[in-house]
Amino acid sequence: MANIKSQKKRILTNAKSAERNKAMKSELKTRVKTARATLGTEANAEDVRLAVKRIDMAAAKGIIHKNTAARRKSRLMKHVNVAG
Repeated sequence: MANIKSQKKRILTNAKSAERNKAMKSELKTRVKTARATLGTEANAEDVRLAVKRIDMAAAKGIIHKNTAARRKSRLMKHVNVAG
């Protein structure tokens, strides 16, 4: 454990942000999985929209890299277009 007060604060702050990032990534995976599961149904458009929105939000907040976001959206849309 650190002895410096500011470093102790950073450890707590980093733990909070790591927890937030983990939750965001988990939700991201869930949204994409739901969007893929509903391919061919009428609820799919809304699920895809929400998945893309979450991917964009994660990229904007720096949780995932912007190129990773673009790749995930591209792959998702490819699945949607093949099924659609």
